[in-house]
Amino acid sequence: MNDPAIIAEDLVFAWPGHAPVLDISRLDLARGETLFLRGPSGSGKSTLLGLIAGVLKAGSGRLDVLGHDMNSLSGAARDRLRADHLGVIFQIFNLVPYLSVTGNVTLPLLFSPERKKRVGADAAAEARRLLARLGLEGEDLLSRRVSDLSVGQQQRVAAARALIGAPDIVIADEPTSAMDSDTRDRFIRLLKEEAGAAGSALLFVSHDLSLASHFDRAVSLGDINRAKVAA
Repeated sequence: MNDPAIIAEDLVFAWPGHAPVLDISRLDLARGETLFLRGPSGSGKSTLLGLIAGVLKAGSGRLDVLGHDMNSLSGAARDRLRADHLGVIFQIFNLVPYLSVTGNVTLPLLFSPERKKRVGADAAAEARRLLARLGLEGEDLLSRRVSDLSVGQQQRVAAARALIGAPDIVIADEPTSAMDSDTRDRFIRLLKEEAGAAGSALLFVSHDLSLASHFDRAVSLGDINRAKVAA
């Protein structure tokens, strides 16, 4: 395997007072690799992504992200790792409703000088480039508040926000749920191209097995999760 971006091994997570929702035997993702992770609703995939992103902390087992032992890092250190090195397309977008389209896309650069340095002086120009590739362009649209956009448009803004600043890992949680099939396929190709150009690993999570062929490798969460309780 190439230099690993993520290694999870015997990774167990349980909410307080409940049986484990995750007991991952083994999951790995190499730097620069694209991985499709299939998980139906209630399978624990969002919990797993929360662990990888450092929002949650495992009860036991191994989770290395970019060479960092996530279980030994403080909350502040996990936050810094996420801000500098991870771009996340959340299933519910998590856009800031009172900011413009461009303001939402460039927001990660305010929290990460490292990603801002990668972009260079004209962050707005890089935001416009990413948005144009995603089919969103025109000064009128880019200056709008994201709350005025359609769900599909908001989804693409969330994707541009995750990609800006060339993060080492891009995590996409059901990022094509509001797209028709043609838009979805174009979006996946673009996501892979942008991740590839930046050397980013891509972890794409979906319940739709038909998308698996777009990626280097596919893994079913049901095959690696030994826990039997739904998340």
